[in-house]
Amino acid sequence: MPNGYDLSGVSLAYGKRTVLDGLDLHVGAGECVAVLGPNGAGKSTLLRVLTGHAPERRGAVHLDGIPLEEYSRETLARRVAVVPGEASLPFAARVEEVVALGRIPHEDPFRGMRAADHAAVAAAIERVGIADLVGRDARRLSQGERQLVVLAMALAQSPRMLILDEPTVHLDLRHQVDVMELLVALNARDGVGVVAVLHDLSLAAHFFSRLILLDHGRVVADGTPDEVLSPERIRAVYGVDPALVRR
Repeated sequence: MPNGYDLSGVSLAYGKRTVLDGLDLHVGAGECVAVLGPNGAGKSTLLRVLTGHAPERRGAVHLDGIPLEEYSRETLARRVAVVPGEASLPFAARVEEVVALGRIPHEDPFRGMRAADHAAVAAAIERVGIADLVGRDARRLSQGERQLVVLAMALAQSPRMLILDEPTVHLDLRHQVDVMELLVALNARDGVGVVAVLHDLSLAAHFFSRLILLDHGRVVADGTPDEVLSPERIRAVYGVDPALVRR
């Protein structure tokens, strides 16, 4: 049975600067978790660890009970999909072609996309609400529109775990809420595990039942929004008046 991620004693340094410092963490396969913290806290580095893009790290990382380094790139891609904070496209492609890239881990290498793959692409486009963008050159979209296209590509991948780095960063308020509601629905209805780095404490507190707060590469709080975002902790970690943070 899938049991999600288990991290034990995970540390990582860039030169002399320690970015993650002895992390012990469990994220269940069906959990919906927001990772918070100030700039430089180690949030994006933690996501690199979860997605196997931090070979220099120390400590153990297991996914569904198997050491992460034992997964082939293809097998890991069938389990974990990633939505980066900055969606860049180095080549010309229509929106539906970009979304179809999410099916590569599932494609038959000799036959290409099958009916099930086309259906998954169409379903992802519909789920994210970007049908009106189909046919357009993805490079000519706004940053926010490209972010939605990359999210659809991740959904087309049919992952068990969805890893997102600031998924709402370029979106207007309506689309921020739409994306948060989509993530919650994917988790509740489809059982997809979600780990999302967020800077917006209000969005995190409203849509996520479990928050992980990082500071200086360590987990300083892990629990419900009320437990994690106490006035004292907001003041200590973010260095701001808690009254300025809307919950």
